[in-house]
Amino acid sequence: MAIKGNSGELKSRSSASIFIVIGLCCFFYILGAWQRSGFGKGDKIASAITKQTDCSVISNLNYETHHGDDVVTADGSDKAAKEFPSCHAKYVDYTPCQDQIRAMRFPRDNMIYRERHCPPEDEKLQCLIPAPKGYATPFPWPQSRDYVPFANAPYKSLTVEKAVQNWIQYEGNVFRFPGGGTQFPQGADTYINQLASAIPIDNGMVRTALDTGCGVASLGAYLFKKNVITMSFAPRDSHEAQVQFALERGVPAVIGVLGSIKMPFATRAFDMAHCSRCLIPWGENDGLYMMEVDRVLRPGGYWVLSGPPINWRTYFGAWKRPKEDLEEEQRKIEEIARLLCWEKLDELGDIAVWKKRTNYDLCRQQDIKPNLCEPSYPDDVWYKKMEACVTPYPKSTKSYEEWKPFPDRLNAIPPRISSGSVPGVSVDMYQEDIQIWEKHVKSYKSINNLIDSGRFRNIMDMNAGLGSFAAALDSPKLWVMNVMPTIAEKDTLGVISDRGLIGIYHDWCEAFSTYPRTYDLIHANGIFSLYKDKCKAEDILLEMDRILRPEGSVIIRDNVNVLVKVKKIVGGMRWDARMVDHEDGPLVSEKVLFAVKKYWVVGDIITAHNKKKKVKN
Repeated sequence: MAIKGNSGELKSRSSASIFIVIGLCCFFYILGAWQRSGFGKGDKIASAITKQTDCSVISNLNYETHHGDDVVTADGSDKAAKEFPSCHAKYVDYTPCQDQIRAMRFPRDNMIYRERHCPPEDEKLQCLIPAPKGYATPFPWPQSRDYVPFANAPYKSLTVEKAVQNWIQYEGNVFRFPGGGTQFPQGADTYINQLASAIPIDNGMVRTALDTGCGVASLGAYLFKKNVITMSFAPRDSHEAQVQFALERGVPAVIGVLGSIKMPFATRAFDMAHCSRCLIPWGENDGLYMMEVDRVLRPGGYWVLSGPPINWRTYFGAWKRPKEDLEEEQRKIEEIARLLCWEKLDELGDIAVWKKRTNYDLCRQQDIKPNLCEPSYPDDVWYKKMEACVTPYPKSTKSYEEWKPFPDRLNAIPPRISSGSVPGVSVDMYQEDIQIWEKHVKSYKSINNLIDSGRFRNIMDMNAGLGSFAAALDSPKLWVMNVMPTIAEKDTLGVISDRGLIGIYHDWCEAFSTYPRTYDLIHANGIFSLYKDKCKAEDILLEMDRILRPEGSVIIRDNVNVLVKVKKIVGGMRWDARMVDHEDGPLVSEKVLFAVKKYWVVGDIITAHNKKKKVKN
């Protein structure tokens, strides 16, 4: 009987304990929710502690989320991360979609062979692109504008070929960039001042520029003085590494060419487009290339053409070309400009400046009207052929007639949102997005204090949304390449352009149009969730590693389950990574992964080729 009595008493106490535990759990859950709501003192206390705590460097993080190391396979077993070997030294400057050998398989007509031609799945490299021996951290801006370590891009051909034009000079262990160009051997400053006599460069009305056939991007480098940000592009051709030099200098640039495919930019993206002896046949193909420039120029934007054939009567002798050829070339260009309804503002020596009309009213009065493109979506440009037609003006051009200068337009309501032309994006959503990313960026800076120090010059946002990450970072010390994934649910690249930021379309299942080691910081918001069923996460991460500098940083924001898998992959890529909780606390399923790529160069780790030989032996 005593035994039965004790058993009942134990059962009674056990039941009571369970109810007490459940009650306490419910109480603390409600208390936590109340504190997180902002009405309790808990959030104020946490805020005060945060302000008093130095969380300035990644290596000192001591508040990593509990999800950081619990990577297990489906059967519950722990498995080591796959180690990625180094690629062979011959791949040190490998550009997968602009590979010189693969390019030779394609037609040379209309520069098709210089366009993007990516490797098939079975030819993708599954290894880490090494840095060259002696690779050095680039100089901080603005010193980087003028000097690049020789080891980072050891190519001297331009120092000989362009010696008299002041493009680039080799001095000891560095390249020096005097600021000259084919069309401005006296320096970019003098040239830009000439342009400013016809174009409002100084007052913020011209903020974004496109430089076609940019060389080493000295125009873009010196336009930063005017607070103008330039998207420069040039092909990977006999002028070895010109885009690589541009990015080493801290100037935005991509590998690209005006060939047969539309440029990967939004319609009405730029305030100014520029060509200085860029060797593009503007008058050929029924005006195809000028029509493409018209597409990416905003209403009221400017087109600058300098060099042949402008003012050929004066310069034909120096250009060593027949007068008849130059006269016919300029005649065709002038004719297409009139067809496009551009206004010719001025000829400054061998520089001509046209302006695109702010609206189409005057153009309707023309005797000869251009063929208008079909009323399809004008920003559907990825791998789409250029057409000999003119992109229509937007239904309302009032916003462009009352165009805001920069920086006023950075956080003003963009015309595409105020006009309701971006489905699913309202004014309220846009303003809320600004606040959210200001909060995120503030948190990033508290964890990595190098973000705003000048250490990170070239920054990429792989999934830029409305551009609010870049807007929150806005500083003369840095620039952001805003990337709009071609599979994004909402195409908002035009909004980014309206804000006075630069951006580009891209599919992250393929390699980006840049050289290795060209970005200091890469930000990836939700990119792995977006591409979950499209391509392998490790392929995206290998591409991130290719374009990231040694000792560069990565910030990946995504769902915790996704980040756990990502962290495991980067464990085999010579990255140091830490996962931390969302700014709003551990109960939020979205987490943030901070990573730093280790410094290593050719020969420091085993190559894929040697690894195969070792396995066979």
